[in-house]
Amino acid sequence: MSDWSSTPSNFFTRFVVPLFLVVVTPPFAMLFWHVNVELNGSFLALWNEILDKGLLRIINEVWLARFFGSAIAWKMIGLFAALQLLLMRIVPGRKYKGTITPKGNVPEYVDNGLATYLLTFVIYFTCAYGFHLFPAGIIYTHFGDLLGALNFTALAFCLLLYFKGKYFPSSSDHSHTGNFIFDYYWGTELFPRLFGWDVKQFTNCRFGMTGWSLAVVSFAFAQYEIYGRADWSIILSAALIFIYLFKFFIWEEGYMKSMDIQVDRAGFYICWGCLVWVPAVYTSPVMFMVKHPIGLSMGVAAVIFILGLASIWVNYWADYQRQKVRATNGKTTIWGKAPILIQAEYTTETGKKKNNLLLASGFWGISRHFHYVPEIFSAFFWSCATGFSFFAPFFYVIFLTILLTHRAFRDDTKCRNKYGKYWEEYCRLVPYKIVPGIV
Repeated sequence: MSDWSSTPSNFFTRFVVPLFLVVVTPPFAMLFWHVNVELNGSFLALWNEILDKGLLRIINEVWLARFFGSAIAWKMIGLFAALQLLLMRIVPGRKYKGTITPKGNVPEYVDNGLATYLLTFVIYFTCAYGFHLFPAGIIYTHFGDLLGALNFTALAFCLLLYFKGKYFPSSSDHSHTGNFIFDYYWGTELFPRLFGWDVKQFTNCRFGMTGWSLAVVSFAFAQYEIYGRADWSIILSAALIFIYLFKFFIWEEGYMKSMDIQVDRAGFYICWGCLVWVPAVYTSPVMFMVKHPIGLSMGVAAVIFILGLASIWVNYWADYQRQKVRATNGKTTIWGKAPILIQAEYTTETGKKKNNLLLASGFWGISRHFHYVPEIFSAFFWSCATGFSFFAPFFYVIFLTILLTHRAFRDDTKCRNKYGKYWEEYCRLVPYKIVPGIV
């Protein structure tokens, strides 16, 4: 166990920052919903409320009053979670292996994400319109209670994961520092499984990403149910997000081998984030649009949609290039030419020698994380359909830009430590992290 308390920087990153995020983000998620749905997207209105009533009273009215959600919210969450767990188990798919862990373990998954994603929508709309069990906009109607219940559930679930990783780990990839705040925030286990289900695949992909898409589509139907029509802005935004996540599930195997999954443990940072932050923040542009139709014309909507679709395609194309190179062991072409590759060796914690291919051509020759650029543009285009009169719909784009920039620097440090001289050689070939000439 490292002496984190003796170094100021470690004390800050392992205690102050985790404590701040664990305390601040849960109420912020609820206040952000309040801003988008009840305050017309105005943070100034929220500030005036806080000055008038006090922060604790506002938190009590917005969050604590919904802390345990509602009966219907619990039913919706329970049914959705049960459906995702069932589909993960019964939908057939090709088995594949994740990246070898520092302790030498190799997680296994089933590639059925795209099928479960589409089946979820088929089941949802069959229940809504085939059997008339609920209106399609029901998620928006109960979203405040849903976030309250999810907040409570996720906080408790992360505590369960803390104790599980500490006392009942699924593999040798587990440890704890003795600092409860940091261990709760970061997690004590890298790849926990509960009753055979992979926790991160469930929270990140099947609940978080599928729930994000289902929510925004429901929001579009909610606007139709409220006003008798859906504005082109909300239609194009919901459609772009649906397509973006359709692309995500085509690439789910790549995501489960990404640096995030390889390094981030199952704790508050990643699990609470996917269970609460994603539905609260990632859905917010479309959430705001429900009560703010701007009368966007079909022509303008079509232009924005095409630009958003192009951004999603470039993002997918970049990821595809890297997957293609690794799947063929470099025996392929990138933009009509043989790829520029570096055979990078690294050693696991158990002393095993491994190799990875580092691609330095195609999109990966432009910058080391060029694929973040079209991802940010995708979010911008499905957010800008609200117009530019409000700040709240662009909060997600700003957050995403900060997140991906931080991730690029974080990944660079981890790759430098992992690959050593091979990463230095790669950086000489591809000197910029994200945007050529800038960063």
